[in-house]
Amino acid sequence: MLNIMTNNSANSFALQSSSFKIFSDEKCQLGEGPLWHPLRNELLWFDITNNTLHVQNEAQHQSFEFDQNVSALAWIDEDLVLISGEEGLQTLSLNNNTRHVVIDIDKDNSITRSNDGRADRQHGFWVSTMGKNAEQDAGAIYRFYKGEVRCLHENITIPNAICFSPSGDTAYFADSMKNFVFKQQLDKQTGWPIADAEIFIDFTTMDQTPDGAVVDAYGNIWIAFWGKNMVEGFAPNGQSIGQLHLPTPHTTCPAFGGNDASTIYVTTAMQGLDDEALAKDENAGKTFSIATNIKGLSEPNVLLK
Repeated sequence: MLNIMTNNSANSFALQSSSFKIFSDEKCQLGEGPLWHPLRNELLWFDITNNTLHVQNEAQHQSFEFDQNVSALAWIDEDLVLISGEEGLQTLSLNNNTRHVVIDIDKDNSITRSNDGRADRQHGFWVSTMGKNAEQDAGAIYRFYKGEVRCLHENITIPNAICFSPSGDTAYFADSMKNFVFKQQLDKQTGWPIADAEIFIDFTTMDQTPDGAVVDAYGNIWIAFWGKNMVEGFAPNGQSIGQLHLPTPHTTCPAFGGNDASTIYVTTAMQGLDDEALAKDENAGKTFSIATNIKGLSEPNVLLK
């Protein structure tokens, strides 16, 4: 049982966690982009390089196949979700598998694919791109908002960790190749940036590569670290508040979910492990759940118009 005391402004709580459980035995080459759908009580996540969306609840599992890499999503309503893929955004009906293109993003750039993404508190959708072989500075971060797409940040090799403060006034994102996590001030009404991004946490001296991230109800950011078999929490001032450990090294992204949003789901990857490591690691690529007393937040939906 993990029990770490922390103090975040007026909020003080003990981080308690039972041991991890295997939520899904599906072994993903590159598991990513977990999202708890608050209306369906289901976890959705991707195997990026296998072009697959997985959907699972307590009773059943289903998957949706695509003809391109898909990596991030947001929910629109109980049936429709917005999917980010190599060529841009499309809607998917979870009930009948109907799909419609919404808008192109970087469609004519054959070396890139989508990577990280998350809905903001103003019902926009931030999504990043990167080179399929992590080409230097090939990636960017875009925001889709009510039918419009703007490029917010360019020349990022591996953009990750997109998430937002509870009030919607701050965005976080990472440049994983540089081991930086940035923060950026947003307009609370529209969600568009109103200041330049600045370094929030510098991991270059810590030998830690930040991957996906999510923010809890207290404003703490929970970051998965590639190669470190853990998710670590950081207070709004950047102070570490505790770690959650998994049984496989390449943890990729956390998400809050469950009935009270206190369960942390974590995707992982087989990618980057050689044959010998994979032979010893039966858990690589699986998706895990960790019951905690951390108060998470439900993900907001996206507005198409």
